[in-house]
Amino acid sequence: MFYRDERLALFIDGSNLYAAAKSLGFDIDYKLLRQEFMRRGKLLRAFYYTALLENDDYSPIRPLVDWLHYNGFTMVTKPAKEYIDSQGRRKVKGNMDIELTVDAMELAPHVDHIVLFSGDGDFRPLVESLQRSGVRVSVVSTIRSQPPMIADELRRQADNFIELDDLKDVIGRPPREARHTEPVHTEEFARD
Repeated sequence: MFYRDERLALFIDGSNLYAAAKSLGFDIDYKLLRQEFMRRGKLLRAFYYTALLENDDYSPIRPLVDWLHYNGFTMVTKPAKEYIDSQGRRKVKGNMDIELTVDAMELAPHVDHIVLFSGDGDFRPLVESLQRSGVRVSVVSTIRSQPPMIADELRRQADNFIELDDLKDVIGRPPREARHTEPVHTEEFARD
């Protein structure tokens, strides 16, 4: 439920949203996403959180980060950490939970409604805290993937759960294999 006069802020966990949309077989059109939520209320900010590999000459996510930055999104990035796991595979880790949480808490006095694009159960205490301060919280993720991309405790804590698959016709576009890829994190998305 959205009210036209409420002040909105979007908090997008980039890798989590990317994984959820990919599991449903579509890509996010961020221009359409921003327009959709501008239609639903007074959109004050749209934050996008992602970790970047700084030591690579070319990062596949760099074009997306640049486009979002120039098109009204507040980009929050940090260098991803790279390591070799016990099987000798190259892994990338870049958790942005703390940055997103701090920003949401700082912005809470200035908004009526926060829309969190993540299924990460680690955000349940954040949602609970925002609610105690009078902010309504909607969470966008999916239960239609196998396994579901949203932690049950996060979905239950939110004032409103928005199924990402239901937004497919509004903010989605067919996937293109050559398009950006979010870094693969070692954290489990839905079961955190």
